[in-house]
Amino acid sequence: MKQITTLALLALLAAGGSLALPVYAASPAEKPPASQSRAPAKTATAPQAQLRVSINSASAEELAEILNGVGLKKAESIVRHREANGPFKTPESLSEVPGIGTALVERNMALIKL
Repeated sequence: MKQITTLALLALLAAGGSLALPVYAASPAEKPPASQSRAPAKTATAPQAQLRVSINSASAEELAEILNGVGLKKAESIVRHREANGPFKTPESLSEVPGIGTALVERNMALIKL
């Protein structure tokens, strides 16, 4: 490919021309550069990042809304467990609820309060 000098490039653009720049085409095994990624990484929104939820008093709907990886079914299990066994003594004791593992508790530790 011939190199275009700066002067020739400016003349082309001044005359209303355009440049065809290569488009990044990733093979299925390649990951596109971060600047061209179409799906943003999942992050908490600013208001949600500041919210914390009490696992001892929140409703199932509140738990499902704030905790990552906890839908309404798991949230209802948390409430049932709390009602049957009393309040949680530590955030880690949340993993005693069937369907709630230690990884899920660790991922949500910053969002949990007693």
